[in-house]
Amino acid sequence: MGFIEKSLILYKNTVVLTCRTLSSLYAHTARLQLYQVHAVTEGTDAQATVSVRMEEDGNISTGESADTDTVVASARAYLNALNRLLVRRDRIGEDHKEINYKDYS
Repeated sequence: MGFIEKSLILYKNTVVLTCRTLSSLYAHTARLQLYQVHAVTEGTDAQATVSVRMEEDGNISTGESADTDTVVASARAYLNALNRLLVRRDRIGEDHKEINYKDYS
């Protein structure tokens, strides 16, 4: 196994461990549906954008983040998606009207 393969395995394990650690901080049953990394810029100070989609009890949320460190961007995207799910979980059962641009046309 070459250097690149070992680096990719280490990177994948680091992201997985980071997401599991964050997951242990909040009680939830959400499943990770999508994890994508896109390079925004190139070079030694390259910026990566990470997208995460999670699902829990029929509720789907997406989190995105960008950073020069892909693990940091992954953690932020994961937390963004998880926070949105937790907010939706708290709002279930509430009956209120959302503001829609069509209401003002």
